Amino acid sequence: MNALFETDLPELELLHRGKVRDIYAIDEQRMLIVTTDRLSAFDVVLPQPIPGKGEVLTRVAKFWFRRMQPLIPNHLLDDDLSEVLPEAATRERLGDRTMIVRRLRPLPVEAIVRGYLIGSGWKDYQATGKVCGIELPPGLQLADRLPEAIYTPSTKAAVGEHDENIDFAATVDLLGRELAEQVRETSLRIYNEAAAYARERGIIIADTKFEFGLDEDGHLHLIDEVLTPDSSRFWPADQYRPGISPPSFDKQFVRDYLETLDWDKTPPGPELPAQIIDKTAEKYHEAERLLTGA
Repeated sequence: MNALFETDLPELELLHRGKVRDIYAIDEQRMLIVTTDRLSAFDVVLPQPIPGKGEVLTRVAKFWFRRMQPLIPNHLLDDDLSEVLPEAATRERLGDRTMIVRRLRPLPVEAIVRGYLIGSGWKDYQATGKVCGIELPPGLQLADRLPEAIYTPSTKAAVGEHDENIDFAATVDLLGRELAEQVRETSLRIYNEAAAYARERGIIIADTKFEFGLDEDGHLHLIDEVLTPDSSRFWPADQYRPGISPPSFDKQFVRDYLETLDWDKTPPGPELPAQIIDKTAEKYHEAERLLTGA
């Protein structure tokens, strides 16, 4: 399977090259998002791509955008890619990695929802009995399901920098109370609906992040990616039990490997062994199959 680490589309203006996505301007109203096979871990882009990863992420994101359309509009458009990139060879090289989307004004927060006690939330709970300032019951174990999903937003970091957790009051300062509450309630609603759907198909969505943008009339839209193995922590339901860190379908597999290395989590990232790359690609494809039936 071919891998795509970086794109070069001279017929379009490159607006931004992120950790995973290359974003191009089509016109004043539209953008082209190309989800590459780059992998970031601990906010560092690793030097090797995961073949096919960008195609999986794009297909899964499109699946969820369409499924969540009744809850909230999103930036996805159904425009014909051949009108934007007329060269068939270029379109073939990009494969299923593209989305044509509306140009919206992104909000300066990442909307994180946690349904289970894992990762930085577990470390926070061990130290304070809270997660991002939210009080939780005593005596919870690693990977326990929370009494209810919680909203724990963060800042949006530039490439090579780390996101920082913020409390809800900080989002009110950034967005205003009405919009901050809308983002929180919408995030929780999307998560709860998606988690119920995924659980029926053998996947636990332990936590996830959403990004939102506003149109010219100030209406909230879901943007970027949604409920993919890059933006979420996916666990196989049949292997889950509290007290241990469950195996995962997402890039947590890579994070766990990186934690065994003598690496300070700053660029450049270390090279990955071939078996880690292959196993990661396999996990992404399995998550897509279970969620979408593809």
